[in-house]
Amino acid sequence: MPRGSAGETGQARPLPERLLGVATRLFAENGYESTSVQEIVEAAGVTKGAMYHYYAAKDDLLYTIYHRLLAVQTERLERFAGGGGTPEERLRAAAVDVIDTSFTHLDELTVFFRSMHLLPDGKRKSVRAERRRYHERFRSLVEEGQRAGSFRADVPADLAVSFFFGAVHQITTWWHPDGPLDARAVGRYYVGLFLDGLRRGGGLGADLDGGPGDGGLETLGEC
Repeated sequence: MPRGSAGETGQARPLPERLLGVATRLFAENGYESTSVQEIVEAAGVTKGAMYHYYAAKDDLLYTIYHRLLAVQTERLERFAGGGGTPEERLRAAAVDVIDTSFTHLDELTVFFRSMHLLPDGKRKSVRAERRRYHERFRSLVEEGQRAGSFRADVPADLAVSFFFGAVHQITTWWHPDGPLDARAVGRYYVGLFLDGLRRGGGLGADLDGGPGDGGLETLGEC
């Protein structure tokens, strides 16, 4: 499977899309800080003036890269969350889609988690707010399953969701298309581990010092 990216093929593509595709590739390959505006416009075959017509600064490209990815994932999450089926079936579909879209847009994901801290304060806060709303909607599926009795109530939903997304975000640090696991296998393992940990009968608390009543899990859930 080829490494996913925004793409940059063809001069016929609308200029904003071409600039974004080029910037995504260069940021993923060389790093945001090490990529100059001059390198972006040369690779896109345009002038700086043309770029600045659509993107006022290099950090506008960085912001747009993740904003668009999150918009796609949020729209798809809403469709799965509001669809038919049991809470577990809808959560599984949503989790599989998180993995699929992450692999499809692997360059965008790589750029974001390397460089989000470099966004100006206002844009960084905006991205965090969008991301928080997305995670809260995903968490609501876990909570729905807990209320229905499908999932364990001794695991804080916040912790389960943070665990899953933390693992997804690390994909960019170790996965390679030529490695021993293809994207489909990684997705199958990730989603299976996530749901197995939520299903009733695991008894996680009994394996921790002090058990679930000592406040340890509750404290983690509030982080």
